[in-house]
Amino acid sequence: MKKVLKILFKVISIIFGVLFTIYMLNLDMKVVGFIYIWLNKFHDKKDSLRDIQF
Repeated sequence: MKKVLKILFKVISIIFGVLFTIYMLNLDMKVVGFIYIWLNKFHDKKDSLRDIQF
């Protein structure tokens, strides 16, 4: 039982550490910004004469 609690504590500590690091360094918004820039470049290469369809 004691070994299971140690493993559980380690797993929870690692998860907390990773999430805390992502939050403090604002890594989620940096990834979103990178994806946004990449998507803009991708869509700028598309044919602009094509009609927009809804």
